Amino acid sequence: MIKIAWHPLYAHPLPEGHRFPMLKYELIPEQLLHEGTITQQNLFNPEPVSEDIILLTHEKTYWEQLRDLTLSAKDQRRIGFPLNAQLLERELRITQGTIDATHFAMDNGIAFNVAGGTHHAGSNWGEGFCLLNDQAITANYLLNKKLAKRILIIDLDVHQGNGTAEIFQKEPRVFTFSMHGDKNFPFRKEISSLDVPLDDGVQDEEYLSALNVNLKKAFERAKPDFVFYLSGVDVLSTDKLGKLALSNAACKERDRMVLQACKDKNLPVQVSMGGGYSIDIRDIVDAHCNTYRLAFDLFG
Repeated sequence: MIKIAWHPLYAHPLPEGHRFPMLKYELIPEQLLHEGTITQQNLFNPEPVSEDIILLTHEKTYWEQLRDLTLSAKDQRRIGFPLNAQLLERELRITQGTIDATHFAMDNGIAFNVAGGTHHAGSNWGEGFCLLNDQAITANYLLNKKLAKRILIIDLDVHQGNGTAEIFQKEPRVFTFSMHGDKNFPFRKEISSLDVPLDDGVQDEEYLSALNVNLKKAFERAKPDFVFYLSGVDVLSTDKLGKLALSNAACKERDRMVLQACKDKNLPVQVSMGGGYSIDIRDIVDAHCNTYRLAFDLFG
């Protein structure tokens, strides 16, 4: 059975008018349940991750400032969320959800986290709505537990996975592949194992062609035994922050290319949802739900 990490705390209350679409974390599982793609048995509620696992990836001083809610006002502005105990618990549960999902993926081929994909969090900073880097923490957990020897992180969010790149810049066992908007946030890029910067306005055919070439390259160079996929839907033409011009159909085809490659290579894959900032939240939810629909067709 395909398992999906979700918790009511994922939909964290934010100040009125905040640009982050927190509502999607309620609507994604609701839609999938409503249409019958999943049942309640597919969902599981993760516990908070433990400190020792966090410290495999994030520096102690940064973690303690998060834990003790003493992060400076400047650093909180860089993250974009007001720091409080509930937000911290949310992040801890999201991270454990990704860890748990890797174990389910090893059993079932694929597993999901409704949230996560917090790829802007580096070893000693949070940024861009990201406090802890769930997939980076989980990759280090797998290496530490000797559950994987070589890992590929496929990041197709429209924004570069700068935190992930920084965390693994000296770790040859983790191959980081980021295909992103060149002139988009973060404006100071890090160096991934494979970066594919895209011009503003890139449309379906050009995007999918670039992905086809570079996805093959990433698998060939990484030689992974485990894959993480960050499936942000901020590549859509409707996205307020994305600057690319993909249709919903091309976004779905992007997901199919990644998931089919993992299945064909018999590689377990954990999927975290990443960003999406379209004006109409239905566009966000439908594109995210397409990733699940595909997975249930391929792996269900």
